Amino acid sequence: MDDSLPSGRPRPRIAVFAGPTATILNTPDLVTSNKARARHGLPLRPSRFDVLRPQRLAAPVTLYVEAFSAHPLEADAADLYAPPDGWLDEDGTFHAEQPSGDATPVHVVELDPADGLYPLPYMGRQADGSAWEETSTAPYAPPGAARQTFYPDARRLYEEIERFGLADHGTPVELGSIADFAFFRAAPSGGYTTGPDSERLGQDFFVYYPYHLQSEPGLGDLARATNQVQAVLATGEFSGVQWLEGSPTVDETLYWLGLLIDTKVPLVGHAAQRRHQSLSSDGDRNVVDGVKFIASGVALDERGEDRLGACVIVDELVYAARDVTKVDARPGGYEVTGGHGGVVADLGGYGPPQLTYLPARRHTHRSELRLTVLPERVGGVTGSLGSGVLPVDVGTKDAEGLVPAAMPHVSITKYSRYAATGTGSDNPPVADEEVEILARIDANLAHAPLSGFVCEGMSPFGMADPTRNAALGVAVFAGMPVVRTGRGNTGGMAWRTDPAFISGNNLTATKARMLLMAALLRFGSLPPAADPFNPTPDERAATEKAVAQYQAVFDTH
Repeated sequence: MDDSLPSGRPRPRIAVFAGPTATILNTPDLVTSNKARARHGLPLRPSRFDVLRPQRLAAPVTLYVEAFSAHPLEADAADLYAPPDGWLDEDGTFHAEQPSGDATPVHVVELDPADGLYPLPYMGRQADGSAWEETSTAPYAPPGAARQTFYPDARRLYEEIERFGLADHGTPVELGSIADFAFFRAAPSGGYTTGPDSERLGQDFFVYYPYHLQSEPGLGDLARATNQVQAVLATGEFSGVQWLEGSPTVDETLYWLGLLIDTKVPLVGHAAQRRHQSLSSDGDRNVVDGVKFIASGVALDERGEDRLGACVIVDELVYAARDVTKVDARPGGYEVTGGHGGVVADLGGYGPPQLTYLPARRHTHRSELRLTVLPERVGGVTGSLGSGVLPVDVGTKDAEGLVPAAMPHVSITKYSRYAATGTGSDNPPVADEEVEILARIDANLAHAPLSGFVCEGMSPFGMADPTRNAALGVAVFAGMPVVRTGRGNTGGMAWRTDPAFISGNNLTATKARMLLMAALLRFGSLPPAADPFNPTPDERAATEKAVAQYQAVFDTH
């Protein structure tokens, strides 16, 4: 196969990663068709038609297709067509010449297993002979009695898009014709549960359907996925990355990868609001747009290096991962947050992708937090608020990349007015009243030597109520950096009012969490005070100096 495109650009090779709880890799339940029900004497479904599902032929077959049945107005233009291959008479006998009497013009089609998938009635039944009515053998069945609806990787998804997708002018969708693909499973949505290498739900793969079996990846899974992406790109074999994940979180993961992955190739993510194969599924188009975007080279500068950083491509728009979030569960349900740009390219219409602006933030090969420059060890904290906080050495990186067990734990706390108790001159703020925050501080000291907080506070300053502020101050002087962000879709910059706290700029709380996790891997914990409730002036000065390093990263990433 030619290794270049008609434009003369090198033919891209794209690494496709299957991420967790990905609707874009999810399919509707396989329900037994009426063809199967009639064949086996089972009650029929009331549907007028059987749903056709992609399946493979086991042997060649010859079909007769009624001529002029592909469009209501085909017969109206019959004079533009060649003669049919033959006719079927009233008895169903084929004739090469048109017989007398009523006969149906037909095309003769030879179907072969080598052709690939075909849409066919689903004939599967349960082991007891009954029909499948849903994914599980019964409602709320345990994992062993439930089939999976998610694909284990994107290989089948790309095959079906190319096999059944229609381009705008009736030609096949271009995927394999413009790029080569390699498929990887990074915290995937589906898993292989039988055989010697069987995988475990919630440990090796992560689903949300059936809903009662929902599972979520943890910090260790994020570390392993990050290491895998970096290792794949370190081979130098790939021109770009497509990451597939659930729509509520794809922007968080892509922002994280844009901070950590050291690469000069485009790094894009896709999601879907509707399952693959379902009516008006949007994920298929997002995948095709991603391939088109990477192959176009529009993301590259004059040196052939990516200039956009991690992006999310949905709904024919290319968003900077830092600046986009899901706001509604429907196509078009993504919006720019932070009030300053966010849409970096447009994919609408028939033309090539067009850039709309270049992000000013550091990313991928320009990030100061990329995996290749992170230290192997940083300082953490341990102990308790009661007995004292002590520094501890933490190994964060080894030959495999990030150490999963050392991943930072960052919690989000949210401000809202009208707390349980007000504050004023007669009742000053008392940190001890924030039992949730103090409990989390002690839990962090016991189990997570690298940890911190994000406070989603008022706009534009990011402050919370005085009592919560006081408790978060204890966290700061216990070695845990605290980021302040504004709540809602704030375009403000969360201006600093206390040099002991980090300003989250115009980041959402969830994005600030990802950036703080990455920064903890670079700088480690803050220097703890002997008494976090009452730091000395020298301890405060040391903390503010350390916080300034964090602030520089938050101002530029």
